[in-house]
Amino acid sequence: VCYVAFWDEITLAAQELQGNKIGDDGFIGKWRIVIVKNLPFVDQRLNGKIPKMLPHRLFPHAKYSIWVDSKSQFRRDPLGVIEALLLRTNSVLAISEHGARSSVYDEAKAVVRKHKATPEEVEVQITQYRKDGLPADKRFNGRKALNEASVIVREHTNLTNMLMCLWFNEVVRFTSRDQLSFPYVLWRLEVVKNINTFPVCTRKDLVNSMGHIRKAKPLTN
Repeated sequence: VCYVAFWDEITLAAQELQGNKIGDDGFIGKWRIVIVKNLPFVDQRLNGKIPKMLPHRLFPHAKYSIWVDSKSQFRRDPLGVIEALLLRTNSVLAISEHGARSSVYDEAKAVVRKHKATPEEVEVQITQYRKDGLPADKRFNGRKALNEASVIVREHTNLTNMLMCLWFNEVVRFTSRDQLSFPYVLWRLEVVKNINTFPVCTRKDLVNSMGHIRKAKPLTN
């Protein structure tokens, strides 16, 4: 198992102030630290979607990958997680359910209320999804389609790679709030059946939630 953390230069400076120094070999403990520069997007949340959604492009020889948000601390054996969430359930993708809501349209209201995107950009996205016919409370395999997505376990198949690319296209096209776009992509890409949308209790068993150091401020155009 390879552990890789992507840091920008701001994160590097903050970590060094906390005493986390990268060794001459590029590692801190078991983690290989990759410092990224000249990022393509102004929105740092959007830059973060690159390793989150496109690991098959960054690690083309990897068969599986596990994404964990920076607000979480992974505390399980990765190989055991792959066996439990993918192999035993005959799934190619496992992603955590949203703990509070199941409707994309309710989530859109929460995104605006919590200042995670501007009302105008959320309205553009939701208007398009409503026009396309996305149901208000879509369930997938009997579970919520609305995901929390702080933990994503996937096998790098052609199908999951395509799903991830389409998902990334949506966050670039509209807002960086990936909870809004995942149900839409899943709904449009009807061929994806073997997805394990696991419950909140499973996510809490996998990670310790540390929270973000910096909270989102109200956004303006």
